[in-house]
Amino acid sequence: MIFSRVFRIAATVSLIAALAACGNRGGLLPAGEQEEGATEINPSTGRAVNRGNPLEQGDGTSIFDILRDRDDGTKVAVNRYLWNASLDVLNFMPVQTVDPFTGVIVMGYGTPPGGGGSYRATVHISDPALEARSLHVSLQTRGGRPVSASTQRAVEDAILTRARQLRVGDSFF
Repeated sequence: MIFSRVFRIAATVSLIAALAACGNRGGLLPAGEQEEGATEINPSTGRAVNRGNPLEQGDGTSIFDILRDRDDGTKVAVNRYLWNASLDVLNFMPVQTVDPFTGVIVMGYGTPPGGGGSYRATVHISDPALEARSLHVSLQTRGGRPVSASTQRAVEDAILTRARQLRVGDSFF
């Protein structure tokens, strides 16, 4: 009986001491008697930083950094439905160059099924939104001349229609 009571008190004291050790404020000296220059004002955040606390030095890493949205420049700002639809609609053309970070697809010369002429295309997806203003298609003939505006508009409409179909297909799962 005495052993369990002593054990319970020791466990409580240990728990309180461990919890107090996790704090990032305070120290051995009272608040008014801290060392000269122990805290600094961080110019980027405007708050006081304790130089003796390793969590406040550097980038302030904590366990919650895992949950934060990190923007390290590796995100692709391109609508995936427009990207895949462009590759689907223009699948008769060979892909020469792709850059998913800028949203540019450069296709080589290819003849559409049922068509007589050979075309080359450059697709630029400028926005992650699934909208017509996000898609820019440039077509040219083998001679280097641009195609008619109606042909270009028809290709853009086909890509947008296919992108909407892909999005609707994904919404069922």
